[in-house]
Amino acid sequence: MMLETSTAVDPALMEEVRTGLQQQPKRLSSRFFYDAEGSRIFQAIMHVPDYYLTRSEYEVLDTCKASLLELFAPDDRPFELVELGAGDGLKTKLLLDHFSRERADFTYVPVDISADALDGLVADVSQQWPDLQLRPRHDDYFNALDQLSEESDARRVVLFLGSNVGNFSPDEAVGFYQQLHDRLQPGDLVLTGFDLQKHPAIIHAAYNDREGLTRDFNLNLLRRINRDLNADFDLSAFSHYETYSPETGEARSYLVSEKAQTVQIGSLDMTVPFQYGEIIHTEISRKFTRHQIEQLAERTGFSLAGWFTDASAYFADVVFER
Repeated sequence: MMLETSTAVDPALMEEVRTGLQQQPKRLSSRFFYDAEGSRIFQAIMHVPDYYLTRSEYEVLDTCKASLLELFAPDDRPFELVELGAGDGLKTKLLLDHFSRERADFTYVPVDISADALDGLVADVSQQWPDLQLRPRHDDYFNALDQLSEESDARRVVLFLGSNVGNFSPDEAVGFYQQLHDRLQPGDLVLTGFDLQKHPAIIHAAYNDREGLTRDFNLNLLRRINRDLNADFDLSAFSHYETYSPETGEARSYLVSEKAQTVQIGSLDMTVPFQYGEIIHTEISRKFTRHQIEQLAERTGFSLAGWFTDASAYFADVVFER
């Protein structure tokens, strides 16, 4: 998931709310979940027993870090480790620690659109590994990759962790990897986290945790709109609803109006009516089969160079090669 700051009115948020709440059904993008409070709630979600995703990917990276280094740096060749949407770097620090201990010749390039998240990560990494070459980028993904291409011809290993690809529609995923392909050189790698299809009850529970944190995370989007856009959403008048379809592999999150009501959004001079039971679609999180992942690589000009899973095969970190 990609991070946003909310220290000032975000034009992208304004446009999202203006257009999304006039659609049928209403919708808002999950990319706006991550203000400071949303980030805090998500950090808590990652430690909830029902939410297996972070724990599973952490296991993959911890177990396979030596194999990943062999794949990233054959013959000890130097490389740039470019992380898209770095956030707090929780899982990446496993790799940074192992690569540093093995004296790998690499530069860490965290990329994030949240200046606060990036500053915190840089301070932490600099303290833990003071000799690590570090080149942070406060930018969007593709601008950062374009700039790196102009500055150096080093091998690039791009990290896109956390099953963020699951937030894309199939067409959006193809477009994303095609854009990555066009910005990389032959031999460059992309490591992506994919949440795999599994028993539906396991997936459903991950987005309906007993502590109610996923509910709070979803509702916090309305709290952010209230604060940033001078709106008057009554959070008690909306509830969190989650579905998972094992036929499509899609987990979907909604906010549901608990009554007929009208919301004012002052910064947009906008009035939004809701009927009882009306939804706002806030997130899609797709789960993948190996066949679907192989097809994604083939359609976007990559080959599959590595496949790593946790012991339960809940989650895969997959390496594509340009």
